[in-house]
Amino acid sequence: MTNESDEREDLIRRITETQKGLGRLFAQQHSPLFSSNLTMRQLKVILVVAMNGSASGQDLAQSLGVGLGTVTGIVDRLVTQGYVSRHEDPHDRRVRRVELTKNGAALVEEINNAGHEQYRRILDHLDTATLHALDHATRAIRDVAAKLIDDGRGGSC
Repeated sequence: MTNESDEREDLIRRITETQKGLGRLFAQQHSPLFSSNLTMRQLKVILVVAMNGSASGQDLAQSLGVGLGTVTGIVDRLVTQGYVSRHEDPHDRRVRRVELTKNGAALVEEINNAGHEQYRRILDHLDTATLHALDHATRAIRDVAAKLIDDGRGGSC
């Protein structure tokens, strides 16, 4: 049993190292993610807003693990840079919601497209058998990730 356990640990280590190596290779390519002047927190705000369509200051504070005052400063700078705007929540006038502007949405799309294009170029060089194996593996990873997330929402880990 330990041989199988050792083999699994070795495979997991190799896969993880390979993924890190891919990340380093992708980082060497020109990407709007690395060429923008955004801080990590500003980028997180943009991505949270992009995923949710909009977010309140409280939502953003919780997502970033910071106080509301910190979020206000981050959002102020993003408004000045033209990436987000603030609007009154139509359901609760006491709440201000942050939304992406056209420039913010374009930045998110540019970041996503750059990564997809790089990945697509790599996939184009793989043979069909490898693509079938990769399709099977990535679907299995997605399914396990979805199950773990669903289990986490239910309170168990």
